[in-house]
Amino acid sequence: MRLLPAYLLVTIALAFMIVACDDNEDSGGSGSSGPGGATVGNTASASELSLASQVLVLVNQERANNGGLPPLSNNPALAQVAYDHSWDMRSRGFFSHTNPGGADPFDRMAYAAIPYSAAGENIAMGYATPNDVMAGWMASSGHRANILNSNYTEIGIGVREGPGGPWWTQLFRRP
Repeated sequence: MRLLPAYLLVTIALAFMIVACDDNEDSGGSGSSGPGGATVGNTASASELSLASQVLVLVNQERANNGGLPPLSNNPALAQVAYDHSWDMRSRGFFSHTNPGGADPFDRMAYAAIPYSAAGENIAMGYATPNDVMAGWMASSGHRANILNSNYTEIGIGVREGPGGPWWTQLFRRP
């Protein structure tokens, strides 16, 4: 979905107040240039990987509790694309599905050679915990629709921690 719920608009203002971090001072930024000027191939910390894993459990609990939908499987390549987007939002100080260079989730998946027959993305910023971000997404009709979409079979989750964040990205797909 490309529309943001009204309650997340406040977080957009916060995103523009973030000072971009110098990659030399920021751990994990060893990637290369990707679509729209994004740095790709970043390395998530153990803490960030743990947060993403917790979100996956919560997503699959929501799917089970809402119509008995099958669980989504974690796709590591999709998770890398999601993490790189969370990284990009933090490092370049924006909050959007489309980065400042114009690349959207579908461009990012194409660049990573990840085909799909159906795909979607959820983003969020500033929610402190996996439970908080999931509550926010489930309270938003568009985000909830992605989480409960029976067409999707895989998910990639990327969480980037830092002042003003964390930045959360979920990428959904059906091959």
